[in-house]
Amino acid sequence: MKIYVCKTYEEMSKKAADVMGAQLILKPDSVLGLATGSSPLGLYSELADRCARGEITFKDVKTVNLDEYCGLSPDNDQSYSYFMHKNLFNKVDILPENVNLPDGTNADAAAETARYDALIASLGGVDMQLLGIGVDGHIGFNEPDDHFTTGTVRIALTESTIEANSRFFASSDEVPRYAYSMGCGTILNAGKILFIANGKNKAEIVEKAFFGPVTPQVPASLLQLIPDKVYAFVDAEAGELLVKNHPEDVIVL
Repeated sequence: MKIYVCKTYEEMSKKAADVMGAQLILKPDSVLGLATGSSPLGLYSELADRCARGEITFKDVKTVNLDEYCGLSPDNDQSYSYFMHKNLFNKVDILPENVNLPDGTNADAAAETARYDALIASLGGVDMQLLGIGVDGHIGFNEPDDHFTTGTVRIALTESTIEANSRFFASSDEVPRYAYSMGCGTILNAGKILFIANGKNKAEIVEKAFFGPVTPQVPASLLQLIPDKVYAFVDAEAGELLVKNHPEDVIVL
């Protein structure tokens, strides 16, 4: 596993963009698994700028997002569909028909999770999956549990996740309590994993994910099982404990 500790969030975003940009150059018709939240914003901005300069193109790319809130329509400004269009899709040359997310408006969980799994399979799986991490170790919306998920699931969000996401809503009461999420098994089957994390509040969980026991209580710890696939970039704050306690296992940029 290659773990890079960058000085700043900006440097982390550029290095991650280098990796995803190289993926698009080497395989222009890549299937990209994408993530939301604050961590990928710098990466998406970098990719949009590079696309505008003609350095990369998304015209043959297909995307599958990790997750979507249950109950929110794509035009809701708190939906992940809205987030992705605002921060990436509307700024690059991707074809609208090649953009895929779980359908948060589908109340039939069995039908929606089966549909999304079938869609991913029809695309041949994910070539490169972008991941962030929650303060409780969740990836996508796969929350701490007594077992790992496999395919797409409907998940009840934990209070810590609801609280963390409440900053995007008028209050925590407005945060949806359920979400559809790509399963851990699907994530691990991706050809490559591009992991990013920033901020001091992520330092402890990043260390647990990469150097603690592999446990469904820390879903991101599963990445230890596929070290050859993982490229991890964290900023100095998120990587503080890695540099302190595991200096031989990280690359400080």
